[in-house]
Parts: sequence; structure tokens; C-alpha cells
Amino acid sequence: MQIPPRVLTVAGSDSGGGAGIQADLKTMLALGTHGMSVLTAVTAQNSLGVQGAWELPVEAVRAQFRSVVDDIGVQAVKTGMLSSPELVETVAGLLAELSAPVVIDPVGVSKHGDALLAASALDAVRTKLLPTATVATPNLDEVEQLTGVRVREEGDMRRAAAAVLAFGPRWALIKGGHLAGDAVDLLTDGTEEHWLRAVRHDNRHTHGTGCTLASAVASRLAHGDTVPEAVAAAKEYVTGAIAAGFRLGAGIGPVDHGWRLR
Repeated sequence: MQIPPRVLTVAGSDSGGGAGIQADLKTMLALGTHGMSVLTAVTAQNSLGVQGAWELPVEAVRAQFRSVVDDIGVQAVKTGMLSSPELVETVAGLLAELSAPVVIDPVGVSKHGDALLAASALDAVRTKLLPTATVATPNLDEVEQLTGVRVREEGDMRRAAAAVLAFGPRWALIKGGHLAGDAVDLLTDGTEEHWLRAVRHDNRHTHGTGCTLASAVASRLAHGDTVPEAVAAAKEYVTGAIAAGFRLGAGIGPVDHGWRLR
């Protein structure tokens, strides 16, 4: 029996199932990998927003990570919600020991604008977490939060990427989904540039896009893709998931992680 590639997500739980650990595991399954998880926080969350969040102790996070990595092994890792300096530094230290590719999604706020990262943790993200990244995947709000660079138009994305790369990731994927027009992203290592474009779908149900994209990149890296190949495949997958996003509850619904199965 062929064993699928193993991918680990280190992130928070979304009780509504649209983002976080739940979105990560759905994406990993859809892309033919075995998803595993290290839970960092529990949120009470639905289509209207985040009603509460409870961080797990660093000892619990470390024990989950060691339990999975030491026995099962990993071929790629993706991080999401790491709400405090202590969690960021703990996870960064664990990741520094790995040879597998790492995708860092520096989650700052939820789709609804709820803060998911303490301001006091920003320096640890810059100096400890981002240097472990094979690919860092900030959106434009997270770019500004981490670097101070404000992206108002497509031409600003090069400057944003350079500012992110200065913190040490091998590649930066600057997600331009918050700009007007087509959904354009910039992937660069400071030498190569890959511009990824997709038609913007008229669908407000986009909860979980960031988690989904980062997990898709990690899944494709676990399959052996190069970074540009993995990001291109992930962009195609998340674009289809956005197009198929559906209403749940009274607010913003999730993307459809199983759209290829429909």
C-alpha cells in the first residue's frame, strides 16, 4: 500500500469549520496527503466572527509536535494562528530542527477583522518564525503589520516582498487579494519573480482562503513540487474553492475545499 505524503499543520481550531486546522486538514485530504495537526488555540468562531479564543500551553504544543514528528515524520509543515510570543518562539524553535519545507502563514486577523496575533508577538514572528520559512504567505494587511509597507497598487508588491524577504524566508508570496481587479499574487525569492493571476469571482463566501492556500502549498511541496510549481497549483486550487464558496449561517461562508469532488 502506498503511503501518502505527510503534512503537519500547526494552527488554531475554527469551530465553524471554515478556516484554521479544519480548513488545513480538508485541503490536505483534497490534495492527496495525510494531514496531521498540532493545535495551538481553540476559538469559538462562526460565519459572523470570533466570539472567543483560548491559547493552549506551550507544553501541550511542544508535546503534540514531538509526538507526530518523532514517530510518523513529516514531509512539509504549515503554520497558522500563533497568538503569543511564547507560542511563536516555541514553534520557531521546533521548526528550526526540521529539514522538511515549511510554509509560514503569519496570521494576524480573521476574515472578520478579529485580532489573532498579539502585538507583542510581532517581533518574534519577524526574528524567529519567518527565518524558518521555505515560503511565507502574508496578505497585504499582514505585510503592513510586519513591515510597515502599505500596498495600494500592484506595483507596491515588489517593495512588500523585499521587506518580507529581509526577515529571512527563502520565498515570499505576497497575496494581493485585497486589491481591486484580478486576484494577483507575487511569488519571489529576490531573484526570480512569478506573478500569479486569476479572475476575481463575485462571491463573498471566502472564509478560510489564507489557511487553504498555505495548506495547499505545503501539500504540493510534500508531493515534491518546486516552490513555484507548488504555489501555482495552490493558486489554482484556492481559486476553484473560492468560486464554489457557499453560504453557512448569517455571515461570510467558507470556501469549498471539496470543489473538485462535486
